[in-house]
Amino acid sequence: MCENKPLKLPENLRPRLQSPLGRLFTHITDVFYHIQKVRPTRLITVGDMVTSCFLSAGFKPDIAVVDLTLMRSPVNEKIKSLIDSFEANVVKVENPAATITPELWRALESAKSPTKIIVVGEEDLATIPAVLTSPDGSVVVYGQPRQGVVLVEVDEKKRQEFREILSHFVR
Repeated sequence: MCENKPLKLPENLRPRLQSPLGRLFTHITDVFYHIQKVRPTRLITVGDMVTSCFLSAGFKPDIAVVDLTLMRSPVNEKIKSLIDSFEANVVKVENPAATITPELWRALESAKSPTKIIVVGEEDLATIPAVLTSPDGSVVVYGQPRQGVVLVEVDEKKRQEFREILSHFVR
């Protein structure tokens, strides 16, 4: 599924992606409880706030995707030091806003646990390739601005939903 050209988010798809693509949790502790219950085969966190919350609670993601910004501003020192302290293979990729680059896709596809993918640009759309490259039983968690945290349990039905979304991207 990895493309050789960047995939661009079309304007008409933005509203759909502003809605949760999985189960929305308003309290992070509920997410931790749910993850302990489902015991995912792979845990992927997308975003600096989500990743730092998991790390501070003692959860080590298999793959963490961060861009060291929150709401378009650099993360604070506490979040940065939490992410820096996460001992993992580090992969740096370029990924402009509203884009999924082949570089980001390949980084997710080839990541071995634990891996920290540092995105130069924006990691907002990384959830899509994270779901599409993960095995059944994986969990992808990302932040939903001003609403909470979204948890996506990966199975073939969910991957099909994400492939359908991706089919609307501009190649």
